[in-house]
Amino acid sequence: MAAPKQAEEPDPSRGLQKTQSLWLAESPSKRWTERFFLWYSPVWIIWALGIVVPFQLYERFNELEYLIVGLAAALPCCILPIFIVGKADRGRPYHERHWVKANVWIAIFSFIGNYFWTHYFYSLLGATYTFPSWRLNDVRSWHLSALHLSQITHAIKGRSYPVRLAANTVVVIAFAYFTAFMETFTITHFKYYTFVDKAAMYKVGSLFYAIYFFVSFPMYFRMDEKVNVQWAVGQAAIDAFASGMMVTIILDLWRLCIGPIYQIGDGDRTFGSPEKVSWINQ
Repeated sequence: MAAPKQAEEPDPSRGLQKTQSLWLAESPSKRWTERFFLWYSPVWIIWALGIVVPFQLYERFNELEYLIVGLAAALPCCILPIFIVGKADRGRPYHERHWVKANVWIAIFSFIGNYFWTHYFYSLLGATYTFPSWRLNDVRSWHLSALHLSQITHAIKGRSYPVRLAANTVVVIAFAYFTAFMETFTITHFKYYTFVDKAAMYKVGSLFYAIYFFVSFPMYFRMDEKVNVQWAVGQAAIDAFASGMMVTIILDLWRLCIGPIYQIGDGDRTFGSPEKVSWINQ
């Protein structure tokens, strides 16, 4: 008589491999957040670049309407997940849900980018914004919501499959430059956003802008990436501030070592001199 088969011990890794993806996170909450952002990103991109800009609806906008349009596109990233709850987040406290930490991280990073780094665009890249908008530190308020949206989209782009560090570095750099170039190229159709030297902005200015993503892609990637290591909201906030400081240092080193990407007259550089701290409104 054959001996009875022993019951197999449950394998905690079974089923997990089926959910692993080269592009999405292993953590169920983070994976749902990524899918949600992937779903929503085309919505705001089509709204902004496929409707508002091509049909020049912005010609009728005043300060309040610009702000409303930006908020109407950005707020769903924070509101819809409250009502569209993923299976992984059911019964989970809000502060443990990845979409909450993602929005905190991106909101902080975006605010730093608008409040400080926009001045580098003024002084080093020769950028000018002339559409009507309320200002904070000489930065238009519409940017606060617009950059939050773009960072959400880029947070998904920053994911790369786990290979050797050198390969990951190449992927991040290439994707960061591609992202910066495409944003620079598409925004040129908005006539209230101009550059002194458009060709230099495409080639070199895109590299300057890509610095944002050289840092933010890998830094954001780390958050909740390991299934057994969940970040707290406070940890996400601290990480976002650290990422912002890293970018600020690199941008200011560009100001000191390279300077503006354009020249005026006989080559004299009139902006971004080492004596001027470009992100302080004077």
